[in-house]
Amino acid sequence: MNAPLSAPLPPSAPAAPEILGDYWPGIQIYYPPVKYAPSLGIYEDLEQAAQRFKKHAWNTTSHTLLFDLEDGCRQKEMSRELLRRELPGLPRKREVQVAVRINPFRTEEYEKDLAMVRDLSDHFDVVMLAKAGEAYGAPEIRDLSAVLVGLNNRITIQPIIEHPKSLKIAPELMQYPTVKHVVFGIHDFSKAMGIHITPRHWTEELKFYLHDILFEARIAGKGVIGGVETLIGQTAMPETFVEPDDVRRWLDLHGDEESRVVYRHACEEASLGLSGKQVIHPSHIHPCKVAFTPSPSDIKTKIAILKAAVEADALMGGAIKFQGEMLDPPMFGKALQTLLRAHALHALSPADTDFAMDVLKRLPAQVVRENWPYGVIL
Repeated sequence: MNAPLSAPLPPSAPAAPEILGDYWPGIQIYYPPVKYAPSLGIYEDLEQAAQRFKKHAWNTTSHTLLFDLEDGCRQKEMSRELLRRELPGLPRKREVQVAVRINPFRTEEYEKDLAMVRDLSDHFDVVMLAKAGEAYGAPEIRDLSAVLVGLNNRITIQPIIEHPKSLKIAPELMQYPTVKHVVFGIHDFSKAMGIHITPRHWTEELKFYLHDILFEARIAGKGVIGGVETLIGQTAMPETFVEPDDVRRWLDLHGDEESRVVYRHACEEASLGLSGKQVIHPSHIHPCKVAFTPSPSDIKTKIAILKAAVEADALMGGAIKFQGEMLDPPMFGKALQTLLRAHALHALSPADTDFAMDVLKRLPAQVVRENWPYGVIL
């Protein structure tokens, strides 16, 4: 049930024990506060933007509602005014984070964005910094962290890595506790590298750099948010399809080529362990959510594996036979990761969360860190 309009939900308030860490950014939808209307050939006025806000922002099914004040925003001053007017009345849901992408550090627009964040600090969970580290290096994150901690210590920062300079100092950008996840800004990054990426094959064309970011993030215990797609199809997948076989069948029978490409990319990114993905169109949300979120049948199977391992006292050593396959502790760790990933994306029931916690308590702290570096070891 939605919280009362006058009582904003505390940002990033974890419902589960701290050992599981905060919820992940998941699927982030870019939401332009004030939008260009192609049919009219003009930008919205504040009243039109407010009506769209109540219709779409209030009802998003994404994990993160991301208000863009940088490259995707032409009417910046009007957009800030809209957020000041409308954001305090946004009904808060625990499963939806609210983020804002602000302009590059110490630019004129950055200072205006920061003034707005100060005014609305109780209503933001995340501040996403565009072109992080390109001008002043890692101190950009240090200074922004100092400001945000003074406003609301639960606001986190998501630096966007959009240039080889930022990639080079990625470990430094990730060293601050305010940074839980970083974003791979594929379009600006490829432009800076002089790489011509294509909408259908960018995951292969930028694979080397994505793997580099993932490597550094894993060492630092941070998550990585994947690239934003530009393909927009004509069909939207019904939200009743959650099992992989059903999703693929729907895509084969009813989906268009754009939807299939977006889903395939999301599956690739999820298989690499990314903690989120950015999308620009509502029709992208569900295909990417089902790609990133373990399905009910997958969760059921992984719980069965872990129960069998516990019964055989094999979590820390030994092997079991499960459905014709020999499984040992690394496989048990992967099964546990699936449950923790589902929890991080709001897809694990309270009973299954309790079971995952019970398994974690049976493991030494070092093994927990190896399997899940995103939480806090108590």
